[in-house]
Amino acid sequence: MPELINMGTLQLKFLHTKDETGGSLDMFEMTLQPNARMPVPHYHENWDEIIYGLTGTTTWRIDGEDIDVAPGESVFIKRGVVHGFTNNSAGPATCLCTLTPGVLGPSYFKEMAALLVGGAPDPAKMKATMLRYGLIPAPPPSAG
Repeated sequence: MPELINMGTLQLKFLHTKDETGGSLDMFEMTLQPNARMPVPHYHENWDEIIYGLTGTTTWRIDGEDIDVAPGESVFIKRGVVHGFTNNSAGPATCLCTLTPGVLGPSYFKEMAALLVGGAPDPAKMKATMLRYGLIPAPPPSAG
């Protein structure tokens, strides 16, 4: 049975993990409730990401450009490229996320979920967890 991880307005259902694929990939369904978003734009140096829309529409900010991913559409996020996401729609949206090679597994998401329990998370602890798993928070955009 696939593993479910709840992170507030996000729910992840792991389908394949780095452990069962010999490090080849991590694959999970991600459901975003309305107004859900990745709070910290980030990049990673050690893996690429493919997002495939299943239901609803998610908006991915990739290298400063907003890209809507609807059912049947996909986007490739190359390692080193700053990105984040949101669900701007009135209903839930689900996408299939594949990370290659698989380096995160469910552990990262479980740790982040634990930080979200009980109110406002500690930004320093969130950043430290991200960095430990290879997610590098992006610096804020410079004023033009």
